[in-house]
Amino acid sequence: MNANAVNERKEKFNRYKMLRENPEELLSPVIKPAQSYSARDRILDTVDAETFEEFTFDFPETNPLEFEGYVEKKEELREELSIHDAIIAGTCEIEGHGAVIVVMDKHFMMASMGMELGEIVCQSAEYASEHKLPLIIFTASGGARMQEGILSLMQMAKTSAVIERFKNEGGLYIAVLTHPTTGGVSASFATLGDITIAEKGALVGFAGPRVIEQTIGQKLPEGFQRAEFLEEHGFVDAVVERDEVRTTLARILKLHVN
Repeated sequence: MNANAVNERKEKFNRYKMLRENPEELLSPVIKPAQSYSARDRILDTVDAETFEEFTFDFPETNPLEFEGYVEKKEELREELSIHDAIIAGTCEIEGHGAVIVVMDKHFMMASMGMELGEIVCQSAEYASEHKLPLIIFTASGGARMQEGILSLMQMAKTSAVIERFKNEGGLYIAVLTHPTTGGVSASFATLGDITIAEKGALVGFAGPRVIEQTIGQKLPEGFQRAEFLEEHGFVDAVVERDEVRTTLARILKLHVN
């Protein structure tokens, strides 16, 4: 192996290490938020004041693989972030239009999808179906939760089936893809929206671009897996700035009601 190849590998390794330690560095400068921007902040920015009513769930503690330190890590994050898992759900109004809103929070284990998260998505969709409300899901995830093994991967099929049933019953499902939406979440409910919008600059895809390049041995196109690239190729319906998401959703809900 020549010196250039060695240096290139070192550079990739150092970059990977930095991103693992500082995941916010993945963000495009266009959408890079403050470190403290959370799922609750997003709800405050999106819904009408004092209309959000959070669902309450009583799930038993899960550690199916008896993964060392897993429960303790979740308890630490719950105390720090004031959420039970990487997701918040409830009913709301957006410019007077009722909806069920679900928001993932990447600060909780990079919003990896485990059994609890999958069940909240499913129960939210079932509530929306029962009450004839549109369903809005803000996605953000690093993928499946490795601490729950195959039970985490099963959530892909489970959430997809429930979302599809909701749509077949006439429900409107709006997916809002935020940065990053990857792995099992992108391969399931995140990409099943009747209408799919994405925040400007968001990374959306299953495997990361570096993994794909190494697998196929080719250089990927400029902007590959970014929201704008996906819109150009028909994967999303619209790319919007974060401060335009509320008004965009309101227009869609108004058209749906009428």
